[in-house]
Amino acid sequence: MNLYVSLFLAFFKIGLFGFGGGYAIVSLIEHETVEKYHWLTTSQFTDIMAISQATPGPMAINCATFVGYTATGGSIGGAALATFAVSLPAIILIGLVVIFLRKVRENKWIQAALSGIKPVTLGLFGAAALVLATPANFIDLYSYLLCAGAFIASLCRVNPVYLLAIGGLTGYFIY
Repeated sequence: MNLYVSLFLAFFKIGLFGFGGGYAIVSLIEHETVEKYHWLTTSQFTDIMAISQATPGPMAINCATFVGYTATGGSIGGAALATFAVSLPAIILIGLVVIFLRKVRENKWIQAALSGIKPVTLGLFGAAALVLATPANFIDLYSYLLCAGAFIASLCRVNPVYLLAIGGLTGYFIY
C-alpha cells in the first residue's frame, strides 16, 4: 500500500479512536508508527513525543505532524496529510453535531439541556481558576495585580488575545 495512504489511514484511525486526547492515545500512536508500520524506531518515537509535548498545541496533532514529516522523508505534504487525517474525525463529528443541533434547536428539551450546560461550564472554569490560584502561582504583588487586571479586563469583554499579549509583554518587562 502507498505510504501516503497508509499514513492517512493510520492517523485517521488514531483520530477516530483516540478518545481522551494526548496522553490517552500515546500507546495507539506508538503501536501504529513503531510496531505496525515501522515508520519510526522506539528512540525516534520517544524524541517525537518529547517534541510534541514541548511545542504549542495538542500533543496528538503535533505528534501526527512530526511523524508524517519523518515517515515521508522530510515531506511537508506528509506532515500536512497526517495532521489532517488525525483531525478529520473530530471535524466530521462536530459537523454532524452542528447539523443535528440546527434541526432540533427549537426543541424545548434541547434548549433546557443547553441552558443547564452553561452554568456547569462556568463552574468548571471557576474550579480551574481555584486550582491555579495557589500561593505558588502568585510570587509577588505584581502577579496579583496582573491577575486582577486580567480578570477586570475580561469582565469588560476585552479580547482574550489582547489580554494574553499584554500579559506576556508585562511579564517579560517585569520579570
